Amino acid sequence: MTIHFYKADRPYGCFSNFSPHCVQLAGRSWQTAEHYYQAHKFFGSNRALFDRIHAAPTPERAAAIGRANPDAVRADWAQAKIDVMYTVLRDKFQRPRDAREVLLGTGDRPLIEDSPLDYFWGCGADGTGANHLGLLLMQVREELRQTSPIRPLADRVSP
Repeated sequence: MTIHFYKADRPYGCFSNFSPHCVQLAGRSWQTAEHYYQAHKFFGSNRALFDRIHAAPTPERAAAIGRANPDAVRADWAQAKIDVMYTVLRDKFQRPRDAREVLLGTGDRPLIEDSPLDYFWGCGADGTGANHLGLLLMQVREELRQTSPIRPLADRVSP
């Protein structure tokens, strides 16, 4: 059975980059994975935008700033964005916390970001998207299995 996720306030919302899970990377504390991801569009190319996104009050605002400045995005972003996302997901789910248990508790079930608009990170409106976010989460899940005991879903509260 496939697990679809999208919004942070819905089932499996902890898989969303907008979920309220702090990450510790690049010598800073980031409010959400979305803050980190959006800021890194400008890493090495625009320090002001990088810092502005870091300080954004919400992940929605961080995303809006990141999307509103396409001309300032670093030159290698198309090649770097998957690695940036993988880095932030590893940190987000590495520490013992509820989100880690939810991810491990999904077993071998496929994870699909059910974004109707995003055909790169999600499945898109017609399900033909690349689902890179789901694929990276499954990769992180497999890596976590090497270091974490897995508790069955029935032993935990719903996500």
